[in-house]
Amino acid sequence: MIIRTLTLTVQSRREQELIDVTPEIERVIAESGVQEGLVNILTMHTSSGIIVTEGLPCLEEDVVNHLSRLCPSEGDYLHRRYLKIDGRIGFNADAHLKSVLGGISATFPITAGKMLKGGRQTIYFAEYDGPLSREYVVQVLGE
Repeated sequence: MIIRTLTLTVQSRREQELIDVTPEIERVIAESGVQEGLVNILTMHTSSGIIVTEGLPCLEEDVVNHLSRLCPSEGDYLHRRYLKIDGRIGFNADAHLKSVLGGISATFPITAGKMLKGGRQTIYFAEYDGPLSREYVVQVLGE
């Protein structure tokens, strides 16, 4: 069995955005040599996510806008207080809630050396608290 785990970096440019990481994941799969197996994608941050949806700019904007309506940046959040854990004021409860709603990971089968996904499915790194340099993990398992 082959198990390959890579930590990749993505640089967001806006406070909230979806960044297409599908080509990078496909590259990791191809380089792994796995023909049959699984690929797991996971964000390393609690104020970002991994989202799978149709790869259209209008839908990217709709996703960000809808999550912003559900979790506005200005709100009566309990997280907006002094946090003893790191000595700072919590300010990004909305980003954490968007991460909870959108999800932090995705898994796809690999068959014949390719990720098995719908023709319009696109894998996005979802930034909710940027712009920042972020990490996500791609793990390929199989034979």
